[in-house]
Amino acid sequence: MDRTQKETFVAALRDRIDRAPVLYLTDFTGLNVKAMTQLRRSLKSSGAEYVVVKNRLAQRAFAEATDLPDISSILEGPTGLVFGYEDAVAAAKTLSDFAKEHDQKPAYKLGIMDRKILQPEQIERMAKLPPREQLLAELAGALEAPMVALATALEAKLQETAGLLDALRAEREQA
Repeated sequence: MDRTQKETFVAALRDRIDRAPVLYLTDFTGLNVKAMTQLRRSLKSSGAEYVVVKNRLAQRAFAEATDLPDISSILEGPTGLVFGYEDAVAAAKTLSDFAKEHDQKPAYKLGIMDRKILQPEQIERMAKLPPREQLLAELAGALEAPMVALATALEAKLQETAGLLDALRAEREQA
């Protein structure tokens, strides 16, 4: 690449970094072209993008990006960047599933979410989370339970009051 192409690439990479809420750095050593193509397709279907970058160009892009921690020490060896645009968990899950099928490749170097560094162990824990829809359903159930308990308690008190009024009416009719 000549200088203008490098500048254009760094600017495009910086825009991707700024636009993506989550970013995973991976080491793709040992993956062939067919596997890389398969990885890119599976990530694309989960709302993410995989880009192989030269470390020097990545360092420039990260230096120009806003409010990012210094990760220059991690940018050694082959580096692939996963930009998660839609769902951080889906991208991590896709990467982990792919790695299980391909002898733990690519390996996580680190991640960046909300401008904070994630260690590889944290990314693996994220990948084990249930799907977003299931988490939302569990949250809805947790929010619904106290309301159902309150409604049941109020209904029981209402039925108790109705029973007492019936007993009072029956007692007055006998008297």
